[in-house]
Amino acid sequence: MSGEMALLWAGLSGYLLAGVLAVVEGVFRRRTGSGLLVLLTLGLVLHSLSLGLRWERLGHGPFVSLFEILSSNLWSFTLAFALFYWRYPRLRDTAALILPVIFLLMGWLLLVRPGDSILPPTYDTLWLYIHIGFGKVATGALLVAAGLAGVVLSRALFGPARLPNLPQSELLDELGYRFVALAFVFHTLMLLAGAVWAQDAWGRFWAWSALETWSVHTWLMMALFLHLRPLFHPPAWVGALLIWAVFLAAFLVFFGVPFLSRAAHQGMV
Repeated sequence: MSGEMALLWAGLSGYLLAGVLAVVEGVFRRRTGSGLLVLLTLGLVLHSLSLGLRWERLGHGPFVSLFEILSSNLWSFTLAFALFYWRYPRLRDTAALILPVIFLLMGWLLLVRPGDSILPPTYDTLWLYIHIGFGKVATGALLVAAGLAGVVLSRALFGPARLPNLPQSELLDELGYRFVALAFVFHTLMLLAGAVWAQDAWGRFWAWSALETWSVHTWLMMALFLHLRPLFHPPAWVGALLIWAVFLAAFLVFFGVPFLSRAAHQGMV
């Protein structure tokens, strides 16, 4: 096994142990200190080294093949959650709802061959990195919003006593709204940076390809959600359903549309 893959496996082991610790904390309702955050941080460091070695070896970032897209999105999702976990100690029980999404990506990653990839020279501009970076911040913010919405929905379905250590659903609804607003800003920047990159790569700013059209649909869904909530003040569980709809749409943009589209812009080469 190469050093690159050994580091990846070690990083994934850190994520897995963090998930086990989250389950233990949830079942026994006992805090284990900062152990989960330490494991996530250790996993991120090892995963970063693995991505860095691959980047240095292939000469381009981890966003060309399916393996690279899954690995880099797993890294950015975990980083977004770790920052949230560190910044909001009162909301750490949301780990039980956010980490399963990360594990889903981890399981998928392990089924994909880590073959080498080639980035076409016309694609390799600074705007590609900016475009992808904004996209990862947007989806990371949506992941956190979906975790908060998941708590609200579980309480609506199974009773308000669920996850008693977390704040009231109204407060979680408000925080989820703010994270969707953050995702909306970075999704907008992703679209703008992508248009500039597309002009360099293909000589046009926009095309109604499947990926680009779905990306705009997701942007419109976020805009609609951000306007509906202050105008109509829906119950927290309705807002939570809308957040999950937006998150699933964004998830499909990255991990569904590329398998169906035959356009030049597929999200992976």
